[in-house]
Amino acid sequence: MTLFLLNTLFAFGWAAMIGSFTLASLTIGFILGFGALYLTRGLYGSTPYFDRSRRVIFLIAYFLYELVVSSIRVAHDVVTPRNRSRPGIIAVPMDAKSDAEIMLLANLISLTPGTLSLDVSPDRKTLYVHAMFLDDLDTAKREIKAGMERRLLEVTR
Repeated sequence: MTLFLLNTLFAFGWAAMIGSFTLASLTIGFILGFGALYLTRGLYGSTPYFDRSRRVIFLIAYFLYELVVSSIRVAHDVVTPRNRSRPGIIAVPMDAKSDAEIMLLANLISLTPGTLSLDVSPDRKTLYVHAMFLDDLDTAKREIKAGMERRLLEVTR
C-alpha cells in the first residue's frame, strides 16, 4: 500500500470519526494523516512520498504566485488608458516528454492570465505559446522553462 493511499484512508477515517465528509474535514484529515506518517517515516524505509509532497506544494505555491502577479498585470493593462501589451507567439522547447507532462504544462500556462498554449509541434519537442506581454523573447522562454516546466518536471519525475 502506498503512503498516499494510506494518507487518503486516514483522511476518510478522520472525516468518519467527526461525522462530516466535507472538503474541510477531509483536508484536515489529510494534513493530520500526513503529519502522522511523517512522524513515523522511519518505519517505511526509503520513500519519495515526503519529498514529492514538498515539491507539489512548491509547484502549487509558484503557480498561485504567477496567477496573482499575471492577473494584476493583465488587470492593470485593461484598466489603464495606455495599452502596454505586446502580444506575440513564442516557440518554447520542452523537456517534458510524456503526454501527462505536456498536458499539465500546457494547462498551467493556459490557466495563467496573459498566456495561452496554442499547439504542440508534431515531434512533441516544442510548445507554441501566445503571450500578451512579450517584451523579450528569450526572457519569456526562460521564465516558462525555468519556472513552470522545471517545477512541474520535479513533481512528475
